[in-house]
Amino acid sequence: MRSNRPIPTPDRPNFYGRRGSRPPKASRQTLMDDLLPKLAIEYPEQAGVDPQSYFAPDRSQLWLEIGFGGGEHLAGQAEANPDVGIIGCEPYMDGVGSLIRHIGNRQLQNVRVVPDDSRPLLYKLRDACFDRVFLLFPDPWPKKRHAERRFVGPKNLALLARLLKDGGEFRVASDDMQYISWTLQHLHNHPDFEWLAESPDDWRIPPQDWVKTRYEQKALRQGKKCNYLRFCRKNRSVPDA
Repeated sequence: MRSNRPIPTPDRPNFYGRRGSRPPKASRQTLMDDLLPKLAIEYPEQAGVDPQSYFAPDRSQLWLEIGFGGGEHLAGQAEANPDVGIIGCEPYMDGVGSLIRHIGNRQLQNVRVVPDDSRPLLYKLRDACFDRVFLLFPDPWPKKRHAERRFVGPKNLALLARLLKDGGEFRVASDDMQYISWTLQHLHNHPDFEWLAESPDDWRIPPQDWVKTRYEQKALRQGKKCNYLRFCRKNRSVPDA
């Protein structure tokens, strides 16, 4: 039987994970129908897109959250930083609906949404466009045969290194020590990133501006330990004159 799955390309790679969800309540569906078309970003065909074009007026900084889950962290950061434009990507529609509810309730004006895989958009954006990127409690894909499905890997780190400004920050959080070890290994081996930790508290205690996610709160209630990693995008080398 022929598969209907699209053939992956460099800018449209395979996606693994859930997309569908249970039918939303009528009130949330109404909110989704009203707000999502105004906030959703479609995949561009051309390359070199400036993500500032998705916001009016221009924002002082641009942040990206990859896989925002229920949207608690993204909405909290957007509310605390109204001058910052935040793009959130999430393929699971229950999560998209939850974020849309937060946006509506808080009347947030500085959020744009990709209700799908982040990568087809990211491949089309111009270099050095983001000041901060979040990857919070991603699917750890714990089985060895699925390790290549983890977001942290050579291809995606090269993509983020291109998109982050010099001195920009990449934050990763997880309650899965295998994923934390995997992340540290890959970031340590990547020439464009530097781990910002100076003491154990720097990865055991979240940053001061942290906003807990629903998943994180559940993990902490269950006695799990969460780790918070912060990496800096090193300055690009200047070619010799």
